[in-house]
Amino acid sequence: MDIKGDLVNVKTHIQEKLMALYELTVPIGQLSTRELNERMLEITEQLGREVAVYISRQGRILQVALGDAATVDLPQLKQKTRSDKRLSGIRCIHTHPTGDVRLSEPDLSSLRRLRFDCMAAIGKRDGRILGSIGVFSGETQDDGTPGLLVYGPAPDTVLHQVNLSMMVTAVNKKLSEETTQTTDDRPERAVIAGVERMQRGIWGIEESMDELERLAETAGAVVVGRFSQRRERLDSALFLGKGKVNEIAMEIQNLDADLLILDDELTPSQQHNLERMLGIRVIDRTALILDIFAQRARSHEGRLQVELAQLKYNLPRLGGQGLVLSRLGGGIGTRGPGETKLEVDRRRIHTRIHDIEEQINGMKKTRALYRTRRQKSRMPLVALVGYTNAGKSTLLNRLTGADVFAEDKLFATLDPTTRRLELPEKKEILLTDTVGFIQKLPHTLVTAFRATLEEVTEADFLLHVVDAGNSNAEPQIEAVIEVLKELGADEKPTLFVFNKTDCVENEYDLERLTRYRDAVCVSAATGANIDILLNRIECFFKAQSVEAELLVPYSDGAVITELHALNAVKETEYVEDGTKITASIPEAEIARFEKYMLKK
Repeated sequence: MDIKGDLVNVKTHIQEKLMALYELTVPIGQLSTRELNERMLEITEQLGREVAVYISRQGRILQVALGDAATVDLPQLKQKTRSDKRLSGIRCIHTHPTGDVRLSEPDLSSLRRLRFDCMAAIGKRDGRILGSIGVFSGETQDDGTPGLLVYGPAPDTVLHQVNLSMMVTAVNKKLSEETTQTTDDRPERAVIAGVERMQRGIWGIEESMDELERLAETAGAVVVGRFSQRRERLDSALFLGKGKVNEIAMEIQNLDADLLILDDELTPSQQHNLERMLGIRVIDRTALILDIFAQRARSHEGRLQVELAQLKYNLPRLGGQGLVLSRLGGGIGTRGPGETKLEVDRRRIHTRIHDIEEQINGMKKTRALYRTRRQKSRMPLVALVGYTNAGKSTLLNRLTGADVFAEDKLFATLDPTTRRLELPEKKEILLTDTVGFIQKLPHTLVTAFRATLEEVTEADFLLHVVDAGNSNAEPQIEAVIEVLKELGADEKPTLFVFNKTDCVENEYDLERLTRYRDAVCVSAATGANIDILLNRIECFFKAQSVEAELLVPYSDGAVITELHALNAVKETEYVEDGTKITASIPEAEIARFEKYMLKK
């Protein structure tokens, strides 16, 4: 009998079985699987020795170890450097050959020392697979050591129902409370997530997520992870699918994240459910944009408009006693009225909304007076509109020599700025810079900023500024047009100004964008083609005017004053019968001067 050969064959067979364990995976959030348990116990029955596997939060088996009848050596696992106030991100499952699955003191000691997500023991008794698990409680015992909780013995089918994601999240939250850092200590670490639906439109999920990441960075967060999911319908309870939420829960612990940002607006119940499951703060795109506006609003009116939008957004999300506005304390998606630390109930919130609306209406009346004066002066108004960060403020500075704040960030401009602009043939107009638009612009913001955006509705001519170097230029144009429709300004005469042409590498892309559009290509940064843009603006107003020669008797001097008020006078000559004037008169005003016009 070749005993040595048989031993070699057995050893090879066992090694193959151990190696085969690496091919198995465990669903995210689940402790183990029946197949994994059975294979481990099969090896234990053949050898009478302990088998241990070490599993990551993603369900991947990192290492397999074989021990003796009483214990198994703990291997040196390659782990990320992490805080001693957080769990390791690895769980250990091992067999007990005796069938007694109670966790031993060495098991619990290893759990504490290596800070496993959990320690589990499995075994067979009367043909059934049983198990026990030990986890951190998140509390500290009197002797200073971390407290543990032990569950079992119980059938493995019961243990597999334990939601490991929620358990780990809850423990990590407790463990980190002692060393919780404020937003002043470090930027918030954010995970972003979105859903790609079957009929999403011209915005792809990746482009929308890229923009969401940029919004988060503008607000001051550091994006440490991103997730997306394809679904026909949004989950009514969690927005995302439950499996994806479990996956995110695990990654939140691995990435040490403290904020989840969703790419669409959440219902109050979805937000509450996600926060309960994940143990961190959850906000949506709307709250994020509101936060950026809260940071960047400079004028009194701008601050009031942001506060109004925030109150209307948060009102349905405030529940329970106290309805504490101050839950919005100093962080992304939380700036603004919450920083006053006032606790108000619904009645007082409604009162505050009413007060702000009254103040904004008062400012609206003041602006209407200025507008009336401008209309009396007959000075044309041109409004710059466009997607956020398209370069509107830089273009205003280039055209008028103004010194308006311009920065390569989203929503650098919130407060409208109006400056005089002299066209090449000395005609003067007013040029207004407006707040940038964005896809999924919160309706509460459009409503709150309606008074400011009236400059758009009152303008004679719109310059739709587009970032020509942006790969999403076409979807951005559509997003701006949608907001203009909401404002009732989509039928205004419009000239497309494709800006940042110095950043365009492919001339074909530029040609494709300008095709079938009344457009000018410029670079506000370098000044390229600015003269062409000025001529196009002048041509527009010339087309709206009638060139005429008038003879105004000296007795009707008030008529000449009216022509000057319209900026219509080009040349003046004093003759025997009166003042001979060459003028460019707006079509709407021509009837007033017909009796003085000379026939050609």
